Amino acid sequence: MNNMKNRVQLIGNVGNDPEIKNLDGGKKLANFTLATKDSYKNDKGEKVEQTEWHRLTAWGKTAEIIEKYVTKGLQVAIDGKLTHRSYDDKNGEKRYITEVVINEVMLLGK
Repeated sequence: MNNMKNRVQLIGNVGNDPEIKNLDGGKKLANFTLATKDSYKNDKGEKVEQTEWHRLTAWGKTAEIIEKYVTKGLQVAIDGKLTHRSYDDKNGEKRYITEVVINEVMLLGK
């Protein structure tokens, strides 16, 4: 059961070309968004589609793979964990971010 704690699996379409940062020591960081769609029928029997946007982050070798192969619109499957963090913006206001830190990525599109 331990491997099921804080586990996120998503399949969706990449919302933007990944932003790649080269950090000290040669480590890479990749950030991008992923859109997932869900549908349901409302009380009138009409199909309603809902899109959710997820902020994704990857480090190291996973970020290198994303840099080489992932582009806007591509369908991918990811496995990762949900994280929360905060920072102070340039105006001194506290900002909160929820993101998925990717452990594995699978390319599903062409």
